[in-house]
Amino acid sequence: MTRRFTVSRRGFTALVALSAIATTAACGSAGPQPTGTAGGGLTMWALSDQTTLKDSVDAYNADHPTAKITLQLFANDDYKQKLRVAFGAGQGPDIFFSWGGGALNDYVKTGKVAEITGADLDTGRFTPSVLKTATFGGKVYGIPANGLAPVVLYYNKKVLDAAGLRPPTTLDELTSAVTTLKGKGVTPISLAANSKWPTLMWHEYLLDRAGGSQVFDRIGAGDGSGWLDPSVTRANQQLQDLVGLGAFGANASSLSYDQGAATALLYTGKAAFELMGTWEYANIVKAAPEFVTSGDLGYTAFPATGGAGDPAAIVGNPSNYLSVNAATKQKAAALTYLKDYVLDDSQVDKYLAAGSVAPVNGLDAKLAAVPGADQAWLRFVYDLVRKAPNFQLSWDQALPSEQADPLLTNVDQSFLKKITPEQFGQNLSKVS
Repeated sequence: MTRRFTVSRRGFTALVALSAIATTAACGSAGPQPTGTAGGGLTMWALSDQTTLKDSVDAYNADHPTAKITLQLFANDDYKQKLRVAFGAGQGPDIFFSWGGGALNDYVKTGKVAEITGADLDTGRFTPSVLKTATFGGKVYGIPANGLAPVVLYYNKKVLDAAGLRPPTTLDELTSAVTTLKGKGVTPISLAANSKWPTLMWHEYLLDRAGGSQVFDRIGAGDGSGWLDPSVTRANQQLQDLVGLGAFGANASSLSYDQGAATALLYTGKAAFELMGTWEYANIVKAAPEFVTSGDLGYTAFPATGGAGDPAAIVGNPSNYLSVNAATKQKAAALTYLKDYVLDDSQVDKYLAAGSVAPVNGLDAKLAAVPGADQAWLRFVYDLVRKAPNFQLSWDQALPSEQADPLLTNVDQSFLKKITPEQFGQNLSKVS
């Protein structure tokens, strides 16, 4: 089995890291370059730790030695601000990396991003629910650049078997399982609530199931009144009901995700479930490989809740995206790179070998060739995303940065029952 790496959500959100690389320019850049470098080359900005993306640039440069891409990589926290300043000064890179969603749409609305049409490259090769995150007004403004990271419900098969339980397909089944597991002395659901964003995953799924994707679509589009939708209150009430049942144990608020304790509760059998992104699979394989190879690790989609939302919809991080500066003087070259070097056949193989699925269609044959326990896992992720009618980008990535902190604060306050389910939406509507 090809081995992996430990990676946090921030790392995966930024990219799907295959291994760390230096954060300095991979191809020799020493600082911001104006659009369209001398000699006909391209400038490209992205986040650090992107080995596979760097490989694609290296391949392009090997084939275009007189007009290379100058790749500059940035730390996660500074990147959005650097990109904003550069575009404001008319010095944005020819190709740039983003999370898609609202942040990318801000540049689209101001005419900073070139549309990518079917004549430019085959956009139909990408998973529809993933490409949607970079599609605005029916036009595509970015293509996926790394692997899929939906949030899924992991479970310990041994723990469920011992309690006579099956993986829940509905919220009622999950609630019933919580009661049963508590009676067995097992923490029903492991949650690193101290980090807040793992709790946000519960909010995202419960709201999506309660009101459908259109509720957050309104919010993400800048309509803060969306937070006052009754489904927001319902979702918060459902989460507080689970808290009241003791679903997350007595110590969830003391657990930080980066410490790994919440993950350990699952693979040591002290907890039955954990809701987490697909990067957790790699972390579990590294920490407890026998737990995976023995077949004791289970995973399933988030349960249906009986609301208006489609139970096949998913949340998480669809991908990251590469877009082309509308002002570039090298658009044809930029499109050649996107068309022939990004998520090409060799890149898809590298992602699969690392336990990640690239958001492209037609992977059945490749998945069938993956050995060991990885095959079932990759197949599950591939089918989950392929069949999803909507793939909601994590809210703290989809919303402007000035709304992300209040969001996480209110998520924590709701989890701790310091605010009512109604107050959650009211508070956020005031900062949106």
